Amino acid sequence: MLSFDGIIVFLHASTIIDIMSFKEQYWKYSLIIIIIALGIVLFIEFIPFLGGILGAFTIYILLRKQMLFLVVKKGFKKNRVALFLLAEAVLCFLIPLFFVVWLLVNKLQHLNLDTASLLRTAEHIADLIRIKTGYNLFDKKNIDMVLGLLPNIGQVLVGSLSGFAVNMVTLLFVLFFMLIGGKEMENYVYDLLPFNDREKRNVLNEINVIVRSNAIGIPLLGIIQGLIALIAYLIFGVPSALLFCVLTCVATIIPVVGTALVWVPLVIYLFLTGEWGNAIGLLAYSLIIITNIDNLIRFVLQKKIADTHPLITIFGVIIGLSLFGFMGIIFGPLLISVFILCVDIFKKEYIEEGVTADNEILPDEVVPGDGQVKDEE
Repeated sequence: MLSFDGIIVFLHASTIIDIMSFKEQYWKYSLIIIIIALGIVLFIEFIPFLGGILGAFTIYILLRKQMLFLVVKKGFKKNRVALFLLAEAVLCFLIPLFFVVWLLVNKLQHLNLDTASLLRTAEHIADLIRIKTGYNLFDKKNIDMVLGLLPNIGQVLVGSLSGFAVNMVTLLFVLFFMLIGGKEMENYVYDLLPFNDREKRNVLNEINVIVRSNAIGIPLLGIIQGLIALIAYLIFGVPSALLFCVLTCVATIIPVVGTALVWVPLVIYLFLTGEWGNAIGLLAYSLIIITNIDNLIRFVLQKKIADTHPLITIFGVIIGLSLFGFMGIIFGPLLISVFILCVDIFKKEYIEEGVTADNEILPDEVVPGDGQVKDEE
């Protein structure tokens, strides 16, 4: 039997263990709260640079294999390889992007639309509306409202251009250090993931595949769509066809409506200017060819490069554009794909494992079909 002193010592030791356990839990959860709080603050402050950071991450994934090959296989120094790949990124990604922006600005400055014909048609439509409803579209109040919006539109455009420039600088800066410390960064993220090794590899592979497929597939889709639309614009006499070809390329990233944002206004413009034959021809071409080719190419590319369900792509882009801006076309589908993957991991690790444990057969039972027959009652 334990003596009274032994019981006191045992209780004292248990109390010390409980206190130490409480302290460990306290410091653990306090550290988690501090990490989350600081993470939220940092994320809010980094929002203006989010496009550049996500762009750097995307280009890093595309250039990662080249970096490893030149450094590990060929033995070149990291800094030199990083600078070389940075120049490659500028030539292959950023200069074409700047060229598209310059082309849009230049074409918009010299856009040749039949404004007189448009105004006459608009006035005629406004007169019909006024006769039928009594509402005057060209009322002074409506004109003042439109004129009041123009300065706001100018401010938004200036802010967008300055934000674009800042994010381009951020992209190059972040990409350089990602290329230099990419392997260490990957190992750090790998260690932090709360999964076993197999699931960690699945998550990282999913991220790699989705980013690569969208970064390659979406521009490719836009170029194909733009070229197909350019043929129609040239045939049916659309003014500044090259400008609207570029706009069609850009419109392919917008889910559901897509290229209709470009060709529908063009059809309306041709109708308003009295070019009925060209308007009907462009409408038929767009409905039969552009729309169907858009859906066909979009889904074929997504299935070919990455076996991604079309709904993940559509809803991912819708969510991504509101969350991440332009880079949401890549990271929106990625967000949904990683969410579904995490749900699958949880299902396999905790739900199916628990069901399997509950359904384990008792040792004294005999399984039918294994060469033995279960005893009949």
